[in-house]
Amino acid sequence: MKIKTSRNPWSWVPSLYFAEGMPYIIVMTVSVIMYKRLGLSNTDIALYTSWLYLPWVIKPLWSPVVDLFKTKRFWIIAMQLIIGAGLAGVALTIPTESFLKYTLMFFWLMAFSSATHDIAADGFYMLGLTENQQAFFVGIRSTFYRLAMLTGQGLLVILAGYFENIYSIEIAWLIVFIILAGLFVLFFLYHNFILPYPPSDTLRSTTSPQKFVEDFFNTFILFFRRKGILIIIGFLLLYRFSEAQLVKIAAPFLLDGRDIGGLGLSTSEVGVIYGTIGLIALMVGGISGGLVCAKDGLKKWLWWMLISINLPNAVYLYMSVFQPESFITISSLIAVEQFGYGFGFTAYMLYMIHISEGAHKTSHYAIATGFMALGMMIPGMFSGWIQESLGYKLFFMWILFATIPSFIIAKFVKIDPTFGIKKKTS
Repeated sequence: MKIKTSRNPWSWVPSLYFAEGMPYIIVMTVSVIMYKRLGLSNTDIALYTSWLYLPWVIKPLWSPVVDLFKTKRFWIIAMQLIIGAGLAGVALTIPTESFLKYTLMFFWLMAFSSATHDIAADGFYMLGLTENQQAFFVGIRSTFYRLAMLTGQGLLVILAGYFENIYSIEIAWLIVFIILAGLFVLFFLYHNFILPYPPSDTLRSTTSPQKFVEDFFNTFILFFRRKGILIIIGFLLLYRFSEAQLVKIAAPFLLDGRDIGGLGLSTSEVGVIYGTIGLIALMVGGISGGLVCAKDGLKKWLWWMLISINLPNAVYLYMSVFQPESFITISSLIAVEQFGYGFGFTAYMLYMIHISEGAHKTSHYAIATGFMALGMMIPGMFSGWIQESLGYKLFFMWILFATIPSFIIAKFVKIDPTFGIKKKTS
């Protein structure tokens, strides 16, 4: 049978990036809601699920291994099968007495597999498409990645809520994860058949182990020798300091009963808010941020975006004080917060691109994303303990105070005034 070196990108790009987005949103967001419904405390939820960021923190350390051993196609196929096995493992261990220990183990497996899949898929995208196709499909891949977020935060949570009304909570989530495991088996079978075999996706037999090690360490040395590296790292770690804590408590706050300060929403209602209304607001905010930066540059909009990602956190303080009952009111307030996050996060993404410019752009960007994940992991770990110590009202007040470090570090950041502005030749 003759192998195909190329295929119509529509046959594999959308499905590949949908498959890339699903495990991340499951590990980072769906797990929080599941553990809350299974009765874990906010302290435990925040601590344990924040540790799941670690594979994305250290992803730059093993990305060269994916590049050196086997092919990108092999890694994609293998990781999708392992992710499917991890999802099945979560499903089968939910009803057990030691469900926390076992489900976390399988979530860890999924997290490492997902981070590896990210590396391979992004590399395969550049190998399997021409330069023109890469430019055309960049919006398509982003759309299907977002669609995966919509499915994870919205459809899956709504589905879990539906099953909760029929079965026990444990069985409801077991069914959801069995469905997900089946989906990834289908991804494995489909991509094993449909992904092309690009001639450039081959083993790097010309690179000696010694040269590989030298290049690997040299990449890191050059990154940490950058001028103002302490400010750069500080900005990467502190820009999302407040949001990193909020994101672990937001869903538990919506789910907790009104008698203990929450809003008492159902699982399905939370799925609707975050998976549809909130996600649409997030995307609109992100698109708007990209447009204004393309027009005026990142430097001009940095402070406005910093305000945008932090000030709307006040809606949670408002909701904790007044505990609105209207679903429309709650949805609208969260939409405001999600729009602000989407708009403000644009500055962070562009800043990572800005500091990565140079001969090692791809590797340095990967290092920057590692610091981004670390900046989410560490604050998130203790956010649950802070919330349970203070209660929801004081916790959301603390969240507003926690925005201060990001404003302080931003004062020292150096950005080229022309960076981000769309050139006429673009």
